[in-house]
Amino acid sequence: MPLGLNSPQIVLLGVNHNTAPVEVRERLSLSGSNTPALRLFAELPSCEEVVFLSTCNRVEVLVSTNRLDEIRESITKLWLDRGKMDSNTLQGALYEYHGTSAIRHLFRVASSLDSMVVGEPQILGQLKDAYRMASEAKTAGLVLNRLLHKAFSVAKRIRTETRIASHAVSISYAAVELAKKIFGDLTGKNGMLIGAGEMAELAAQHLIAGGADKLVVANRTLSRAVELSRSLGGSAISLEEVGDALVDADIVISSTGAPGIILSKDQVKRIMRPRRHRLLFFIDIAVPRDIDPKVNDIDNVYLYDIDDLKGVIEFNKAEREKEASKADRMVEAEVIKFMAWMESLNVVPVIQHLQEKAEAVRQKEILRSHKVIESLNDEQQKAMDVLTRSIVQKILHDPIVYIKKGAQKKNSEMILDAACSLFGIDGLEDTQKLQDKCLSDANQDKTIRKPSPN
Repeated sequence: MPLGLNSPQIVLLGVNHNTAPVEVRERLSLSGSNTPALRLFAELPSCEEVVFLSTCNRVEVLVSTNRLDEIRESITKLWLDRGKMDSNTLQGALYEYHGTSAIRHLFRVASSLDSMVVGEPQILGQLKDAYRMASEAKTAGLVLNRLLHKAFSVAKRIRTETRIASHAVSISYAAVELAKKIFGDLTGKNGMLIGAGEMAELAAQHLIAGGADKLVVANRTLSRAVELSRSLGGSAISLEEVGDALVDADIVISSTGAPGIILSKDQVKRIMRPRRHRLLFFIDIAVPRDIDPKVNDIDNVYLYDIDDLKGVIEFNKAEREKEASKADRMVEAEVIKFMAWMESLNVVPVIQHLQEKAEAVRQKEILRSHKVIESLNDEQQKAMDVLTRSIVQKILHDPIVYIKKGAQKKNSEMILDAACSLFGIDGLEDTQKLQDKCLSDANQDKTIRKPSPN
């Protein structure tokens, strides 16, 4: 607008698993630098506020800036210099969002709508960690404080009001979800792990979270079985003891690196009578398979292999995508609300300047009439002060309401400029100083300033 108010702009630059391979993401994380990446970005003159997010799947810089024309160049130059990046490689992988699109992208990231696995919960915690680091380093202020808190509340609302995270999309989690469908409730059920690898460990953690009681770990290397069973609060056995231990098991998850079948139909059939034909559930997530597929022919025995689980996962991914559509509509509504607040930042100094000018006129007229006013007693002088203040407030009420509503319209700049001209609010330098003061005052309680270079 002609007044030249320099409103803060939100800008986000970054790369993710879709745009850049891991070796590029590693360089852009600047983890090898002696100076923390957040501090490097905060010291750029074009970054008024900054939050730096670096995960295994994305690296992003979120800034509030008054130098929109400089921001991309300064950030990319820092990445090129410190990350020792090739310019063509960086430009080919980099995405950039301004204003509404930056806010939308951040809300989608926080809500796990932009993740490799839609609905995964880790990204929200990672974003909170990034914001905490910015808070401690004093690189987030009025704009990014409000933006990040809004992103967190949007993510929470989406998890509460949609089922985006309720469908299993990992092999280990899907396995346990299948067990729940068979048994209804895992409380008090006995679990067994055959194999002690990462996938089996994750499945065991899901079993425990689901309420499973006793847990036995069987492994070819007994020491590894002992180590894992201790971390899970269970017990360890060797592979040779599996047959006997099956008598007490309800859920068996097998994930060994064996070259062929380690548990035959006959072995399982033999333990069913001592079990009194109690329900037995096998989940074979090994490739090649650990458990003879023919065990499915035994009454009260259920066997699922990794192909069965993949089918469940594909179905669940489709269900998450449906929920993601609902979540995107919620994000859009929150983006509109936040943009309305951003646009109001232009209005604050104009309204404050108008109120200060009106108050100055009131004080001047009171001063001109000081002889008359001084002849009044204290009670009458107070009444005069209240009366004149009330008159000023009532005269300004409608113009202020109009200016506030005008800030949310497409022609907001024209409306604000007209208001400034109408009320004689001019002087570019004074108005800009007033806006800076408004931002500073709004930040008084939790102002987080950029660190000094030293």
